Amino acid sequence: MHQSGPAGLSGLCRVTEHLYLSNGRAANDSSQVTRCEITCIVNVTETKGSPHPGVEYTHIPVSDSPMSPLCDHFDEVADKIQITAECGGRTLVHCNAGVSRSAALCMAYLMKHRGVTLLEAHRWVKTCRPIVRPNDGFWKQLIRYEMELRGHNSVLMVSSSMGEIPDIYEEEARNMMPL
Repeated sequence: MHQSGPAGLSGLCRVTEHLYLSNGRAANDSSQVTRCEITCIVNVTETKGSPHPGVEYTHIPVSDSPMSPLCDHFDEVADKIQITAECGGRTLVHCNAGVSRSAALCMAYLMKHRGVTLLEAHRWVKTCRPIVRPNDGFWKQLIRYEMELRGHNSVLMVSSSMGEIPDIYEEEARNMMPL
């Protein structure tokens, strides 16, 4: 049941066969969780939700602030997604909007266990859920993580009129400049 396009934004977006990404509302919809055969939910919000019966539940209370140490959870969540997949299960990672925290964790998983660069991981997740946009602090943490994993970076932080941003947003930032 792979949803794509705008309808998919209110539902569970399939990143891989074993990984889904969504906002908090979709994650609490037990019919969607059942339909997508989710066996593990990773909730990356400050408030602990109510677990679905028979679904493994992990709560990571991190706020969507550039100062939050989301990187402390990159390995833990990436490995949890991988182990769940190896056991034939499916993991849903969600935050409030499904834009910043959960997207960053999915990107960390793709880099660690699918062997892609940060740039490729971002494109991959953005293809599934076009509204993803980790905050700049999470970008910095992902860039450090990529350096730890690979020894080089595919995305860099650059100065712009909007402050420090990932270089993949440079053209967008230039287009926002007043004439």
